[in-house]
Amino acid sequence: MRVILASPEAKVWSARKHIPLGLGYLAAVIREGGHEVMIFDASVEDVDVEYYLDLAVAEGRPYAMIGITATTPLMPDAWQMAKLAKARGLITVLGGPHLTIMPLESMQAPHDAYVDYVFKGEAEYSFLELIDTLEAGREPGIIPGIHFKRNGEIIASPESPMIPDLDALPFPAHDLFKIDRYTNLQPLTDGLDRNARSFTILTSRGCPYKCTFCSKPVTGDTWRARSVESVIQEWKWLVHGLGATEIGVTDDIWNLKLPRAKELCRRLVEEGLNHVPWVTVHGMKVNHTDLELFQLMKAAGCKRVGFGVENGDENMLRNVIRKGQTLDQVREAFANAKAANLQTMGFFIFGMPGDNEETMEKTIKLALELDPKLANFMLAAPFPGTVMYDMIQDGGEVFADNWGDFAIHEQKPRFSMNENYDAEMVIKKWREAYRRFYLYRPERVLEKMMFKENWTNIPGTLAQVKRFFIGTPDQQPPSERPAQREKAAA
Repeated sequence: MRVILASPEAKVWSARKHIPLGLGYLAAVIREGGHEVMIFDASVEDVDVEYYLDLAVAEGRPYAMIGITATTPLMPDAWQMAKLAKARGLITVLGGPHLTIMPLESMQAPHDAYVDYVFKGEAEYSFLELIDTLEAGREPGIIPGIHFKRNGEIIASPESPMIPDLDALPFPAHDLFKIDRYTNLQPLTDGLDRNARSFTILTSRGCPYKCTFCSKPVTGDTWRARSVESVIQEWKWLVHGLGATEIGVTDDIWNLKLPRAKELCRRLVEEGLNHVPWVTVHGMKVNHTDLELFQLMKAAGCKRVGFGVENGDENMLRNVIRKGQTLDQVREAFANAKAANLQTMGFFIFGMPGDNEETMEKTIKLALELDPKLANFMLAAPFPGTVMYDMIQDGGEVFADNWGDFAIHEQKPRFSMNENYDAEMVIKKWREAYRRFYLYRPERVLEKMMFKENWTNIPGTLAQVKRFFIGTPDQQPPSERPAQREKAAA
């Protein structure tokens, strides 16, 4: 069967992009199963997906199925893509984080008119089973993770599968990506190679921590690691086979087992792979680090590490975010990383339930104290399936009108909790954080002025300056709540 795997375009402020590795794994399993597969990533394409669908028809080799992956903010685009494909006669399959949390949503009107199947969980083998079943002319049964309609009735699998042996999976189909169209690893490579051949690698899946803002529905709470040998073999392929000049480790928490993380670094040195720079794309957990790890990372070619700091208030960390780390551990991790001569980046969240002017001020002061190379200040978004979402549903109100409003980089408030939660104050302190970290310190201003991309894309730079430092109308809290708008409209 000819299958096209697609990802809608993530319309966020950052122009930096890296490959959607989940599609790479799906493509590898499908291809290994004897089927022909293409990857379409709208983020790097100059044409829409229907161009390739129509081209295949014109060539007499049409695609029979499309598989679309989507996070919550991309659901409107995913549904539209499925609708276009269905109009051309394709079997349509949706999967990914949002579909794992809310699989029934796409099985109901109006989406059931153009969505045939939905998968939740890690669907590599389940998706292949569906393809094999349909190609053989049989009706599917209860495949792990599957949801579909038969005679108007929803057939739903109770399972959300997780693959226990990650070494059994083939390496992602990196060769199917148009790698030259990707810029570099978002968001941790400002100041490194702007023209790198950037690949990503996953050394583990899952995370046992339960931060209230975090949604990890596909990979789950059970941490599963690939063997060091398997990771090294893929790393070799990326460097020697595909010419990688930059690699990003995209695990939720690659350093959970400290001895394993250190062994991986030692092997990179032994295999002579440390000449290719690499970064940790997602924030490392500070309480699973020590000075030796950072020294080994540096020797293994690592250039920059990111940390999920989140908040500068101990009570917020412990009782609201439930991060499972202390501020002293944060400080120690930054100090050790800098001692190993690694660049650092900090992730900070503004506007969690319970955040107020005092706690956000502590967060700003902590960011200035830690002084990472890059600071990424984000506004909290209540993603479905998270504890945070349930908290707001119980004691507050969500401003967002559709899933597209949940993009974390849109920098606008999305909810209100009670009289103690001030959405306008959140925006004010968030913008103040960017000003105090970047704009009010001459050395930071100079760094940004030396960044070539800021001068080659003047319109984009001015738009970012306005959004981060000045403000735009769409970043303000709505004057009326959704219920009030509906009442007024009636």
